[in-house]
This record gives sequence, structure tokens and C-alpha cells, in this order.
Amino acid sequence: MCLILFAYDCHPGYRLIVAANRDEFYQRPTLPASFWDDNPQILAGRDLREGGTWMGITTTGRFAALTNYRDPAANKLSAPSRGHLVCEYLQGNLSPGQYIEELSDKVNAYNGFNLLLSDYGSLYYYSNREQMLCQVSKGIHGLSNSLLDVPWPKVTTGLKAFTNVVQEEDIDVEQLFSVMTSREEPDDRELPDTGLTLEMERMLAPVFVNIPDYGTRLTTVILVDRNNGVRFWERSYIDKKPDAWEQVHYEFQVQLR
Repeated sequence: MCLILFAYDCHPGYRLIVAANRDEFYQRPTLPASFWDDNPQILAGRDLREGGTWMGITTTGRFAALTNYRDPAANKLSAPSRGHLVCEYLQGNLSPGQYIEELSDKVNAYNGFNLLLSDYGSLYYYSNREQMLCQVSKGIHGLSNSLLDVPWPKVTTGLKAFTNVVQEEDIDVEQLFSVMTSREEPDDRELPDTGLTLEMERMLAPVFVNIPDYGTRLTTVILVDRNNGVRFWERSYIDKKPDAWEQVHYEFQVQLR
């Protein structure tokens, strides 16, 4: 994902509310979210080039999501796919702390990444740029291609609108999708300096990205209620337009082990 907005343990009806955009090259082959044939407890989309995923949740209550950390000067062409970090966590039974401990000798092989990891009891954040596992505090958070809650324009803009939606007792899913399709362009003074050209920073700055070969491919909304019920929507955009999409929707009850 390239933008994840989430409310953790701060809504009376929901333990977790997630709205997230995946930005990717349009030609990269992808399967829409479904329960995987080779691991039926996992609900996630799939990157057909590397076999990984960017976000997923399981019927046993595990949740993981990934964003890339934007640092083009440090990119390694031979680095392993970061999408496997999400897959391996969802497929396993290690706690977030145990999982990161097992990764500790390997994290520098990857290009920059951020991970959100939950085993239902708690939510954790880890970046290989800081290499410190942190428990996420109750509240509303945003994560893009820098560290957690760094106020890039798309994070700030998105959180303002997202917060208005999740403060309501009844969550309007359509409003969450509307938040994630904003094309508002920030002032140049607000743009991050990540080593890209100013023109590229401008094009990547809105919540919904649309440039010639790359952009927001899909939006995912996940609601996890306090009775262990999960509702999951994914909209894949057609012809790069936020108002034309195909949707999958799933509901299930978490079965805690």
C-alpha cells in the first residue's frame, strides 16, 4: 500500500477501521482479494509477479499491511520482494515480536519498508529504517511512504477527512471510499523531499494518484467489530478513474485460536 489510514481501538463499535490505497505500476499483474486456494484462512490480493501481497487478514484474526519507504537513492535492484513479509506473517503463528525477531538478520536485505502487524490482541508497527518494533497507541493514524504518522500532505489531508467519518457511531463505507479518492493537490511548500524531482513529488502527493504508467490501483476498506466480525471491501479501479471500479466484498467471523 502507499497510504493506510486506520483507527485502532478508539471507536465504540469497531476495534479496527482501515482505509488504504495501493499505488502500483498499471502493468504489474495482480489478483483481486480472495481467500487463497493454497492457504484458505488468508484473505488478500496477490501480486502475480512475485507472489506476495500488500495487505491481508486471516480468519484467525491476524492482520498485516505494508508500505514502501521512499528513498530512491538507497534502492537495491537485487532486493527481495517486500510483499513476502506480509505473506509470511499471515501464514505463520508467531507473535509480531517473534516475527520481527526472526527477521532481524534479514531486514537490511530489503528496500525500505513499513509493516503493520496484529495477532488480534495488539497492533504493532515496524520499519527497517528505524528497526524498532513499537506497539501502536489507541487512536487514529496515517502511514504513507515515510514513517508512521509523518505528516506528508496525503496523510494530513486523508486523516482529516477519515477522522470525520470514523467519529460517527455508524461508519459510512462509501464515505471512506470517497476519502481515498481525493485528488486534492497540496502546495509545493508542503511536499516532502525524498530525492525525486519536484514534478514527480507533485504527481505522487494526492491521496489518489494517477500518472501515465503508475497510480492508485485499488482501495481496501476493512472493519473489524468488537464481536470479532470482519467486513472487507476492495475496489479495483478501471481505466485509472476513481469513479469506475470493480468490487469484491467478504464478511466472516474471526475464530480465535
